[in-house]
Amino acid sequence: MQYHLNGFQPGGPFVAKALEVTPNSPETVDVLIVGCGPAGLTLAAQLSAFPEITTRITERKSGPLEIGQADGIACRSIEMFQAFGFAEKVTKEGYWVNEVAFWRPGEDGSGLQRADRIQDVADDLSEMPHVILNQARVHDFHLEVMRNSPHRLTPDYNRELFELTKSDDADYPVTAKFRCLDGDRETESIRARYVVGCDGARSIVRKSLSHELKGASARQLWGVMDVLAITDFPDIRLKTAMQSADQGSILIIPREGGYMVRMYIELDELHGDERASDRNVSSEMLIEKARAIFAPYLLDVKEVAWWSAYEIAQRVCDSFDDVPDAERGTRNPHIFIAGDACHTHSPKAGQGMNVSMADTFNLGWKLASVLRGQAYPALLHTYSQERRAKAKELIDFDKDMARLFSTKPKDAAEAAQFQHFFKKHGRYTAGVETRYETSLITATEKYQALATGFKVGMRFHSAPVIRLGDGKPMQLGHTLKADGRWRLIALAAAGDSGQSGGGIAQLCDFLTNDADSPITRFTPDRADIDSVFDLRAVFQLSHQVMALETLPKLLLPSKGVHHLTDYEKAFCPDLKQVPDIFDLRGVDRTSGALLVIRPDQFIAHVLPLDGFEELAIFFQNVMGVQDLLGGAAAA
Repeated sequence: MQYHLNGFQPGGPFVAKALEVTPNSPETVDVLIVGCGPAGLTLAAQLSAFPEITTRITERKSGPLEIGQADGIACRSIEMFQAFGFAEKVTKEGYWVNEVAFWRPGEDGSGLQRADRIQDVADDLSEMPHVILNQARVHDFHLEVMRNSPHRLTPDYNRELFELTKSDDADYPVTAKFRCLDGDRETESIRARYVVGCDGARSIVRKSLSHELKGASARQLWGVMDVLAITDFPDIRLKTAMQSADQGSILIIPREGGYMVRMYIELDELHGDERASDRNVSSEMLIEKARAIFAPYLLDVKEVAWWSAYEIAQRVCDSFDDVPDAERGTRNPHIFIAGDACHTHSPKAGQGMNVSMADTFNLGWKLASVLRGQAYPALLHTYSQERRAKAKELIDFDKDMARLFSTKPKDAAEAAQFQHFFKKHGRYTAGVETRYETSLITATEKYQALATGFKVGMRFHSAPVIRLGDGKPMQLGHTLKADGRWRLIALAAAGDSGQSGGGIAQLCDFLTNDADSPITRFTPDRADIDSVFDLRAVFQLSHQVMALETLPKLLLPSKGVHHLTDYEKAFCPDLKQVPDIFDLRGVDRTSGALLVIRPDQFIAHVLPLDGFEELAIFFQNVMGVQDLLGGAAAA
């Protein structure tokens, strides 16, 4: 990481310099977040990075979550955590899901036997693992990011939202009223430019919009428990899908710490108007059912750390904001919903926390761009457009998975269907299969052939490189921080070393000097040249033969109060890795390519290195003429 840019500061580099004047619980804010779940805290952590944006986050509970229900963290989420700076903490604490075992009855229909044991995350799916870690710890890491931000942001606990209204106020059109449950006062009102409801399946924000979660229940009852147990079952420390002949199914998820195990246990179907609470499920009932499924293996549960019972249901809202489809062209959204407030599903695919965090990682940079005057407010329409489509995909996937998991297999071929389904959808459950359709911020695939492994509309797929300035081996994707900046990654053509007249030099000349360049048009006066657009270049030559001094100035920019040189913009292939980044990601070595990457790490465009006009048009459409935007006033 980089620090000391604006002068030496002692202490930990993860703690930003605090704002000189920080309003304590302001009554007017740019963004009000309701709910301290994964979605709310991801959004708060993102927005806390911007000193000029005022954010408050409220929570009905009296303090931070101590024991969480969610635990599965997909590879894509850890890529996101890397952008926030705490991926290493998660991977150090968590259980790594390396392999998955499948157990089902023997050929004679009795007992249990291992049918297969497979790799969980396919090679080169991501540089990050699939991890199991208590949701409360993920909350802790987000809260730490917030506390270390310039705002020193902390949640307002004991705040229960009971009313949300809109007005014609041009500055703060949304008013939220809260009951103060801590006794300080009876109620509190907060006026906001934008409100984001991350307040769960019973969302008050959603109800204020008259949105409904639409869908159906599978009428299947499941139990879940975290246990410390003694067993002779050999795969107890592997993620295991167990389908018995006549007692139901269990999904085993080993937990962090080496001893605890989570079990999702199939119970009976619900009938008529029955709800999960009507069955009076107890931890003792779950233990007995688990023992029956485990037979002939023994299961001696010594302690139940947590348990619950739930009914499988898949539901999603028609819209994730406050603008009816008929009015999309006439007004912009000011109220949004995210996470469980707008989609619910079963927990066995491990997608709930991951999809919720992806919702607000998508929304956060868009709110920041509009509030900072770096994009038209119309950008905010893309949140509902993109994330509702992904939620619908999740619901469809979850229906199929829940059905297959609960199916009583008649024979080995039928039992193998679930195993086949799991293998087929490994990319989806890893979170790396999300693809956004063509829109204001996602271009067409016109030039996709220049870099076939960097798919337009999909997340940037990292690869190993060597940083030229100091010879450090690293992942290129780890330069994509959660700081609201667009990335331009130039992949050089063969023979290009940054020399005058080469493709990289010509690109840098356009970006630095041309009146149509997005850098010259949209970078604020007196700001660092990479404050909005961060250009990086990857050359094909070995870092040991490249000459740093031949690089264009834009790849060695002067920044900060002392005009210090940034030596971390240029990279070369890691030639110890075969294939290298160019072959690994299908980059045309003759032509090279330019990647335009959104602040949420998704690829917005693939262009030729000399695609100057199309680059300028793309950002003109997103950002508009800067003097027409007035920062927060433009919102």
